[in-house]
Amino acid sequence: MPRSDDLSVRWSGRLSIKRRILAVNIFALAILAGSLFYLDSFRGRILSTRLAQVETEVEMIATAVAAVPGSERQALLAALGRKSGTRLRLYGREGKVMDSWDGQPPTYHLRDPEVEPWPKDIARLLDRGFDAIVGGRDLPPFEPGLEDGLAVWPEARTALASGRVATAIRRAPEGTPFLSAAAPVSNDGSSVLLLTVNARDVRTAVRAERLTLGVVLISTIILSVLLSIFLARTIAKPLRRLARAAHRVRLGRAREVDVPLLPSRRDEIGLLARALHDMTHSLRSRIDATEAFAADVTHELKNPLASLRSAVDSLERVDDAALRQQLLDVVRDDVRRLDRLIVDIAETSRLDAELSRARFEPVDLGSMIESLMALWEPRAESGQVALAFARPRKGTAVIMGEESRIARVLDNIVDNALSFAPPGSLIEIAATTVDREVIVTVEDEGPGVPQDKRQAIFNRFYSIRPDNEAFGGHSGLGLAIARAIVDGHGGAIVVEDRHDGRKGARFVIRFPGVTA
Repeated sequence: MPRSDDLSVRWSGRLSIKRRILAVNIFALAILAGSLFYLDSFRGRILSTRLAQVETEVEMIATAVAAVPGSERQALLAALGRKSGTRLRLYGREGKVMDSWDGQPPTYHLRDPEVEPWPKDIARLLDRGFDAIVGGRDLPPFEPGLEDGLAVWPEARTALASGRVATAIRRAPEGTPFLSAAAPVSNDGSSVLLLTVNARDVRTAVRAERLTLGVVLISTIILSVLLSIFLARTIAKPLRRLARAAHRVRLGRAREVDVPLLPSRRDEIGLLARALHDMTHSLRSRIDATEAFAADVTHELKNPLASLRSAVDSLERVDDAALRQQLLDVVRDDVRRLDRLIVDIAETSRLDAELSRARFEPVDLGSMIESLMALWEPRAESGQVALAFARPRKGTAVIMGEESRIARVLDNIVDNALSFAPPGSLIEIAATTVDREVIVTVEDEGPGVPQDKRQAIFNRFYSIRPDNEAFGGHSGLGLAIARAIVDGHGGAIVVEDRHDGRKGARFVIRFPGVTA
């Protein structure tokens, strides 16, 4: 069954869902912001160009007016005003002298927004909204109803006093830019020419550009929506598949639930799929182990129960005191065996959960084994077996673990060695550190473990006992518990032949060492 590396799973950051969603949203926002500021820049450029054009026109017309006699100036102003679409007024220091509109139709009109149709109101509302967003310049309003004169036109007074061209921009009643430029006509500063124009063409160009950008924005929004739908499908569809698989796992209707791995997805969805796949595989393995454990427990409990029932049934029919005592001894042995089995079974069943909640702390195996020797030596002396411990230097054989569980592992291994060690033999215990691993070895001089049994002895309820040991003295769970504890600490346990060529078994336990 393929498995991913759980927390070590890596995926490409450029394809992560978070970055995809951010890219889609930022793309639309960037287009919107860019279009607004581009439109403001466009309006500023076209307005500056138009103002420069007005400035050039007023200079040229002022030069032409200064070159003709006074009697011809009115006709010249009218002709040039019609040609340029502007209004030309000639002022002296005492007031207005000539006006290109005198006796002529106006070259431009100022519209009253109150009488314009409602679409124009919407257009002006959009103009004001755009100005508010980009922080557009608030132009002073032009009030056409004021009495005409130099007092109304500061730029004309400035040009008359300085002898240079002066310009101004105002806002017409309908919201269009109202441009004015003044230029001196005579070198003596006695007259000045004022050119005014309602630059509706500027607003028309800006609105046309805004329409184009509106089309671009609508297209961008549509594209963003389509991309969002695409993202939603790439997220929602695999999530639905994973949800259905998780639902089937919860219902337990299928023994082998196919949780999609989504190998082509290198983002968070793929990580979730592989995590769910591994979780389902682990859950299935645990269920299988639980079922096998339940079957093993049932089988192991039946033997002492059958023996106990037979002994109890026989007690009622036996009158001989010696035979009754023998049957009572069988009952006591079976009860002790059942008690041992129940205790070991209970510990085995809760071992994984307790290890997952345990807080590991530094454990010095050298000091631990030295303290356990006081418990092992009486047992060894009763079997006429000697114990030898090669104690490492203090602080060199340190691991992270739960001290009581590690002690249980060592006790089970040494107890197993004591069971097989013949009288007069030696059991050697050592702890050392090799390549960031702490290695504990327990060597005995017993019969050893056959090659084909070296994996089986760590299975639950599997036991190879010495011939001289009473039946039922061990539950067959000691080595299984030891391996479960070692696995829970990230280590490994194996049994092999002794390295010195002598007969016997050598148990090797490897733990990850504590790195400085």
